Amino acid sequence: MELIENTLERNGCRIHYWTGGKADGPLVVFTHGATIDHHEWDATLPLIGEHFCILTWDMRGHGLSRPATFHLPEAVADLLAVLDLLDAREATFVGHSMGGNLHQEFAFQHPERVKTLVMLDCTWNFMQLSGSDNFWLKAAEPIFKLYPYKTLIDQSVAVSATSKESQELLRKAMQVLSKEEYVHVLMDASRCLRYEPDYKTTKPLLLMMGDKEATGNIRKAMPLWARHEGVELVVIPNAKHAANLDQPEIFHKHLLDFLQAKLKI
Repeated sequence: MELIENTLERNGCRIHYWTGGKADGPLVVFTHGATIDHHEWDATLPLIGEHFCILTWDMRGHGLSRPATFHLPEAVADLLAVLDLLDAREATFVGHSMGGNLHQEFAFQHPERVKTLVMLDCTWNFMQLSGSDNFWLKAAEPIFKLYPYKTLIDQSVAVSATSKESQELLRKAMQVLSKEEYVHVLMDASRCLRYEPDYKTTKPLLLMMGDKEATGNIRKAMPLWARHEGVELVVIPNAKHAANLDQPEIFHKHLLDFLQAKLKI
């Protein structure tokens, strides 16, 4: 599938984004995880593009959307600006990890622009954090700063994917960032977390998680999130944090079945 590359100059950053797929189909937006880039969706977009219009992008401070300092609220505004430029009044949003955090915040601020949501291996922005969660959030930055950068990347890659091919895809994207950028992205992403006990998405929602998920509090948060929203949590077997890379066929089946059912194509 051919993707057309576009850019948008916004607040000191050239945002790179790509469009393609079925031009008259419902729009599906794909947002990558922290410290990586849009290439994590390379195997997914051709399949989804057969039925849907596609938008993917590199968040500011990632991939080609550099140099720029990542700040999640500003990235939410970037996404809104891209959608406005495309005159896309409503879309479905598929987010992995921090991409899902961004989409949760987008849906909180702009519910009228959201048709459905798909969250993969992503913590719940609005849950009440435990004492241990708060402790590790505060401790994370000084710990990360002590680590050699290669060790940080090696550990991130190892906990995210199993196959050598998938690990190298992640490593290639991560190595574009400096250590300072890498640590900043991870810490800034956590600042979107806040307790909103009465908030529910009110949009069709698909939650998916690898059964070997071991990053942050995701393994604890996603089942709580599913119960709060009254939806199923799909647990993908033999998959780590990037379950879309570890088990693409299973991920694609659940994603496509959900999109076809909720968008009624």
